[in-house]
Amino acid sequence: MRLLLAEDERELSKALCAILKHNNYSVDAVYDGQDALDYGMDENYDGIILDLMMPKMNGLDVLEKLRQAGVSTPVLILTAKAETEDKILGLDKGADDYLTKPFSTGELLARIRAMTRRKSEFTPNLLTLGNLSLNRETFELSTDKASIRLGNKEFQMIEMLMDNPGRLISTEQFMERIWGYETEAEINVVWVYISYIRKKLATLEANVEIKATRGVGYTLEEIKC
Repeated sequence: MRLLLAEDERELSKALCAILKHNNYSVDAVYDGQDALDYGMDENYDGIILDLMMPKMNGLDVLEKLRQAGVSTPVLILTAKAETEDKILGLDKGADDYLTKPFSTGELLARIRAMTRRKSEFTPNLLTLGNLSLNRETFELSTDKASIRLGNKEFQMIEMLMDNPGRLISTEQFMERIWGYETEAEINVVWVYISYIRKKLATLEANVEIKATRGVGYTLEEIKC
């Protein structure tokens, strides 16, 4: 899953990014309200973690503008403010949850899981195509032959493909969704991870394959006998 983290305290942001990435989230970090708004307007996020006290624009104004623009991405507010009135105001402006600093890592992760679960409450945890299954909770890719636990980026790539069987997904879409806008990774990293996934599909004896359209992108299709 891909998250947007808007937190102006750089050290805290760095620590949160490390925790989230360790727990299989992709994270884009921004440090002021204007960037939070600009990035948040892209609904390609599964959740937004939003600090209230930020330069250029405070978190409540960011939240209000996002909701006015029709952006429905779940938002978790992080703040040092513990007053009930502030919580009520944040929730009234469209926040999905509210977490007061300081907080434990476990509580943060639990609230993120709950927030993103609400967004996808009608999305099945198990994706299937042919004899291949992907468990969104355990990150396991399996067939009746075997099962493999995927790394973060492998999971996100095969999830995108299995969510859109037969649909072409461009290299740029993979880069934007998984590596983020400001990544320093080269675009050929997509091909490298596609290669990893293909090897795992072969190991699992999956009856699906990733087809490449040169210079355009990739599709996941069931192999017809």
